[in-house]
Amino acid sequence: MRKKFLTTLGLVAVSLLTISARAEEGHRELGSHVHGHGTLNIAIEDKRVSMELEVPGMDIVGFEHAPSTDDQKAAIEKAKSQLEKPLAVFSLPAAAGCTVAEAHVAVEAEHGDDDQKHEEKDHPDHDDDAAGGHNQFEANYALDCANPSELTTITFDYFALFAGAQDLTVNVVAAKGQSKYEVSRGKPTLD
Repeated sequence: MRKKFLTTLGLVAVSLLTISARAEEGHRELGSHVHGHGTLNIAIEDKRVSMELEVPGMDIVGFEHAPSTDDQKAAIEKAKSQLEKPLAVFSLPAAAGCTVAEAHVAVEAEHGDDDQKHEEKDHPDHDDDAAGGHNQFEANYALDCANPSELTTITFDYFALFAGAQDLTVNVVAAKGQSKYEVSRGKPTLD
């Protein structure tokens, strides 16, 4: 079942990326790494809601290199602890009756020119080094919801928790089809 979900989510992601790339032809592509912007993929199958969040480290902790000081290490651990509580990051309607079945958070490094297509002038506040690359937070959640039909809104407390976060692209796959939304610090609720 998980393999089916991942295959479906992968196909949706490829479709959305292709559509997005065509829609933005003529604009400079920055790859998957844009400060202030992250992606949340949501798949709803029966009573299981699977979520995958990917955001640059800069958005979450204010830097994206490997932590080198005690304060930076503490900031990473605090952020991971916060992200491990998805129902505090994303407020779902109580009527949906959702509980956390799984929550995994990791900090992953992005490396190489293929993954990073930007120049220093695009991010003058960068504090990464050539060997360190860019770190991004990746969180995977599985929620069990007693009444998934009641999932009519999501409020993104994510923006209040992480000062560098500005917006998220939200891709939703459910029995009724797939949809793509944008939420932001100024409009943190998805209906």
